[in-house]
Amino acid sequence: MNTAETRNGERKKPGLPAAVHLAVRAARDKKALDVQVLDLRSVDGFTDYFVICSGKNLRQVQAIAEAVEDALRQEQVRPAHVEGLKRAEWVLLDYFDFVVHVFSSERREFYALDRLWGSAGRAALPEEVPRPRTHAARE
Repeated sequence: MNTAETRNGERKKPGLPAAVHLAVRAARDKKALDVQVLDLRSVDGFTDYFVICSGKNLRQVQAIAEAVEDALRQEQVRPAHVEGLKRAEWVLLDYFDFVVHVFSSERREFYALDRLWGSAGRAALPEEVPRPRTHAARE
């Protein structure tokens, strides 16, 4: 795979996809800790991006994962697979082009995906991801 292309042969676009921004914003809205986006396009990954974040407790982990799923569903983006929601120690939401990992603090430290995928680039995230303008805001 050419580094200028994604796995499906499309040209890479600068910046993060809108769905990844939306996932980051939804996680932040639920006070997710240490939100990071790993850009896996230049490594031999099975997806283009990882969104990784943590919650302080199991209920917050569930709330973050549910908020991400709900926000993306409103944009007609549905996960191909969801794992770990009931136990809420590590919730995985697989959207093919990106995967959202929501960890408890203990599980994040144990699995250390940030270190495991250390060769992946870190996407720069603004302090606040801007919200899309609603129809009412445009009038």
